[in-house]
Amino acid sequence: MYPRIVVDLKKYEHNVIKIKEKLHGAGISYTLVTKVFCAFPALAEVAAKHADYLGDSRVDNLINLAPFDVPKVLLRVPMPSEIEALVTYADISCVSELSTIKKIDQEAAKQGKIHRLILMNDLGDLREGYFYEEELFADVKEILKLKNVEIIGVASNLCCFGGIMATPENLAVLIGRAEKLKDRFGIDVKLISGGASTSLYLIDRGIMPEKINNLRVGDCAVSGNEYNFDHDYEDMYQDVITLEAEIVELKRKPSVPIGKQGMDAFRGTPVFEDRGVTKRALLACGRQDIDHTQLMPLDDKIIVLGASSDHLLVDIEDSAATYGVGDILSFRLGYSAILRATTSAYVRKVYINGD
Repeated sequence: MYPRIVVDLKKYEHNVIKIKEKLHGAGISYTLVTKVFCAFPALAEVAAKHADYLGDSRVDNLINLAPFDVPKVLLRVPMPSEIEALVTYADISCVSELSTIKKIDQEAAKQGKIHRLILMNDLGDLREGYFYEEELFADVKEILKLKNVEIIGVASNLCCFGGIMATPENLAVLIGRAEKLKDRFGIDVKLISGGASTSLYLIDRGIMPEKINNLRVGDCAVSGNEYNFDHDYEDMYQDVITLEAEIVELKRKPSVPIGKQGMDAFRGTPVFEDRGVTKRALLACGRQDIDHTQLMPLDDKIIVLGASSDHLLVDIEDSAATYGVGDILSFRLGYSAILRATTSAYVRKVYINGD
């Protein structure tokens, strides 16, 4: 049945090992992020063999990771409504709200645990974390009064909301805060986590600040790609996960819609290139399943035109292949396309151990 994603476990493990070697070679521990594939057990089993920590944004996914004896990190700032499950299934949380930390402390006391905390710091991307240093230190004073939580690290998220890249300059701010936590409060900051896959380029260029000792990497393991400069790593696979979708219609049609144009189903106003009358394939796969803007056909003569909720439209005019209704087209996927395809209940998941 289609659409489906085909996941090559052997290629995934190869990429994971390459990233581990890169990180460990720079003295950096590996928090392997599993959210991009919903912590599917087959992939999580591979991840757990090589990760120093397993990280995910969803407590539901951490439950899938429970069988693996690797420290587990909740990466998204916790919801107060999920604290009981959080303390049950996560060893470490990335936090930024004192009221939530107090709830974690209370629940950890009930469960007879010490729950570890990574304090998130906003270095300018303007997503989660302490933006003002004095606010961080004020909360730390209160956290140190609690009995069942322990501050073990500081971290920052970059390049996700505001597109602000990790640089030696902004990571120096994070390092500075870790040093002040030790000087002012005597806190042994074990982890200084300098971002995600988007921070790998600093290692590649030899400019990663040496006190950064952790990264949270998930995307690169499935894409084999360096995000900031859209660079494919030559020693990694870019086709760990591929999408296969079935052609349900083949017609020659004009390339520009005809009639008075309004908005499309997603309240956008699409723009079309006039290529004359071309051969178009309609595939049974849409925006409910994938992000069509991050699909790369393996047949590089195919052009992705767009998608509605249930259909993907491609131009096959220039392809040398002869396609028919019922044939399968294959695509590489970018990060958001993988994220949506793995989440969709309508996309089947197939695992192989290929070359």
